[in-house]
Amino acid sequence: MCDSSRLNLTRSFLDSRHRRRPIRVYRLLRRMRFKKEEANTAGVKVEMEIKNLKLYMENQSIIEENERLRKKAFLLHKENQVLLSQLQNFSKQKPQPGSNLSAWLEN
Repeated sequence: MCDSSRLNLTRSFLDSRHRRRPIRVYRLLRRMRFKKEEANTAGVKVEMEIKNLKLYMENQSIIEENERLRKKAFLLHKENQVLLSQLQNFSKQKPQPGSNLSAWLEN
């Protein structure tokens, strides 16, 4: 014969066991989602490191080019000063009567 208390116990046991499965599934899904997020985060970190390295390399090349242009500008400035001083010295001198350049300066 079937005892009603035993039946209730069995049903409650089955119900509780049945209730645990979704919790386990949710835990499993949460773990899977966490691992997926972790993998995405790791991928983002690697991607950010690559972008950072590219920007660093680009920055270094810009700095090198800036130094090269600064040196070139300095040399051009020096050359300009020398030419300007030569022009000033030349204009201070009295023009020679037969010089084509003196005729050009008079015009």
